[in-house]
Amino acid sequence: MNTTPAAFRLLWPRISKNSASAVVFYRRPYASSATAVHNSNQQKPDWNRAVSEAEKIVGYPTSFLSLRWLLSDEIANVALHLRKLVGSNHPLLKTAKGLLYNGRNNMQAWGLIVLLISKAAGHLNVDEMEEDKAAGVLHSQRALAEVTEMIRTSHLVHNGLVNIYPGLYPEPVILNDMAFGNKIVLLSGDYLLSNSCAELASLRNQDLVQLISSALRDLSEAEFVGRRDSQNNPLPSPFEPLNRHFNSKLPLNPLEPSDSLGNMPLTPALQDWTKRNVLSAGSLLGKSCQGTLALAGHGIELQKQGFLFGKHLSLAWQAYLDLEPFMSGSPYSLGISFNLTSAPVMFHLEHDPSLFEEIDKGVNSVQDVDYAKIHSIVMKGPGIDYTKQLQKEHSRKAMEVLEVFEESDARTALSNIIVAMGGE
Repeated sequence: MNTTPAAFRLLWPRISKNSASAVVFYRRPYASSATAVHNSNQQKPDWNRAVSEAEKIVGYPTSFLSLRWLLSDEIANVALHLRKLVGSNHPLLKTAKGLLYNGRNNMQAWGLIVLLISKAAGHLNVDEMEEDKAAGVLHSQRALAEVTEMIRTSHLVHNGLVNIYPGLYPEPVILNDMAFGNKIVLLSGDYLLSNSCAELASLRNQDLVQLISSALRDLSEAEFVGRRDSQNNPLPSPFEPLNRHFNSKLPLNPLEPSDSLGNMPLTPALQDWTKRNVLSAGSLLGKSCQGTLALAGHGIELQKQGFLFGKHLSLAWQAYLDLEPFMSGSPYSLGISFNLTSAPVMFHLEHDPSLFEEIDKGVNSVQDVDYAKIHSIVMKGPGIDYTKQLQKEHSRKAMEVLEVFEESDARTALSNIIVAMGGE
């Protein structure tokens, strides 16, 4: 089933044909999510099957849950304007390409996760009018799932902004293209974010509004962690001294207990990577899972488990994405840019700080870094094995949380999604 709006379907062939080489110079902090789009041939076949079966359980395809917003006149107009950028090198084209890939390979299925947790937990003392009996979830839970995807998508879109400073684009044509692209990024990202806020407010639940608002705060804070180049692409920073109270002091949910990662010791590199990715992803998914259980009338203890499941699942997924450039047969060995704050690079820097000499060349632009050299060095170090262990530990943690829910099709679907990532 093709759920892509008509205006986007008209645009898509042109983006797909022309944007691959046009935007290779540019890499945003969330580009690691789009990485899976370009490497779909390496994706485990079980992933698509796991997601497809999960979507049947909740009633309909959930990648881009909020089709009513995407089918609106405003977004259709954005798509038409976006066609003007085809052939330019504005990063919005890469973002659009990733988002229009039907969500199967870039984890645009966060709403699906929220609905599966909702169905796995069930609901207590709720008015029958609130229940979507066909799907086994509440209408408010479905709305929250839409909000989660809209917030995530708006953040990805906003990250496509280009920092235009004097002298960056001396040619007027290129400058006009980039300025126009920035306008489209701001308008479309703000449209999705404002609609998500309106949808959230319509639920008339002050505690939920406060919870999701704190996740938005964390998303913003993630953009200020560590060093950045002139386009806000992240660079590893010299590691700060280890904070033994790290877990409890992260600005996240006060319900979160201090938890360890099995046999993996907390090191400065692990602390840095975890902070970045909990703020930029784990907080939103975790708090959405917590919020959907609150809507169903569940108590604080089960809400804690919902938060932990979303957090660990998002971190396991991020570790999986971080590994992709370093898998056998990966084209990244040829010098294609990848996330310099990915787990394999961070763990290797802890093992061999001399790699900072090459990374420091990217202070003005990450494109000044020799990615082929960094790839070759990291491939020979311990970072890849540590990242594989990291993924397995977070997957194990997510599996453990699932045990608190009664056995059901929804719980099995969530387990299958974790297994499809290769975590178990």
